[in-house]
Amino acid sequence: MGCNPEPISALRQNGLLRALMQEAGQPAGAEPSEERRRAQEEWEAVENTQSGLLEESAGPVPLISFNEALQYFQTADLSECRKKIQATVHRQGLAALVHFLFGPPRLQQQLQGERDLALTIAQCGLDNNERVHMRILQTIYKKLTCSTLSCPRYGAHWEELGFQGADPGTDLRGTGMLGLMQMLYFVMDSQTLPLAHKIFKLSQHETQNFPFCIMSVNITRIVMQALREERLSRECNRRQQVIVVLNDVYVAAFLHLYSVWKAQHKTIADSGFLLKEVESFTKKKPKQLLKSLETYMNRSLTDGIQHPFSPGGNIGSVGSSQASKEINFTGICDLQVELEGEAQLI
Repeated sequence: MGCNPEPISALRQNGLLRALMQEAGQPAGAEPSEERRRAQEEWEAVENTQSGLLEESAGPVPLISFNEALQYFQTADLSECRKKIQATVHRQGLAALVHFLFGPPRLQQQLQGERDLALTIAQCGLDNNERVHMRILQTIYKKLTCSTLSCPRYGAHWEELGFQGADPGTDLRGTGMLGLMQMLYFVMDSQTLPLAHKIFKLSQHETQNFPFCIMSVNITRIVMQALREERLSRECNRRQQVIVVLNDVYVAAFLHLYSVWKAQHKTIADSGFLLKEVESFTKKKPKQLLKSLETYMNRSLTDGIQHPFSPGGNIGSVGSSQASKEINFTGICDLQVELEGEAQLI
């Protein structure tokens, strides 16, 4: 996927470039001319730039599991990001009364720390100086493309994955690192990876193509909003987990979008309408959405190779009690979520 551009040192073997690097007819050992010196400096500058772009691929970058990445966010100093979150949607007047009387249950207090952790991660931008951030990005690339090689931090290869440009960090509006974390979960879980590959393959279809990563970010935003509107509280309370539920709802929503997109021969022109439908389904019928995922995954199992799919079963090591004990969240402020209202492809 254009992941490893030809090094400058290899280009220097080209006859034309070699000619630019030496003086025609210059005696051996003679002092290089000013023109040659300038050419040498220009090539070294280009080579340094190339070296910087390939810094992440100079050595093997190990894959990172979802649990390892989550544990990093649990222990990192996220105080500045934490100040920006708004845990629930504020309602006033009649809307508040109707929600209180007929709306979904509130999230239990012991789960609120884990909820706030998820929303805080969504406020963290992609940071080139954080090795874990870069490992998350590289892992997503490798698992989607089935590549063993690392790739440059910037470049057209990210567009091939379905980002809008050469820098994935600019496409995480409203979801921050949570957008990448949910992609990481999708590709690092052995039971959901085949589905991720199927969706990624469809995203590159000649007529039904769509930007995979941008679509993923939009689904993360839908799941975040459903959480903030307390549409997922009943399921979180039942399982006594939050992040696990968010991940399962994310995969279930992506599966729903994929199934409709493929069966009804949708194109990118339909994306806004379909995202709105996915948003409505996710908020109104999350239990049905999760049941559809469970049915799909169990139907896809091969004899004896995998255990029956159980939503959230692979992340039992990171439970709500651990998250709430390790991190004490206070000072909840407003979070600007662009998805409120009508879902649309960003």
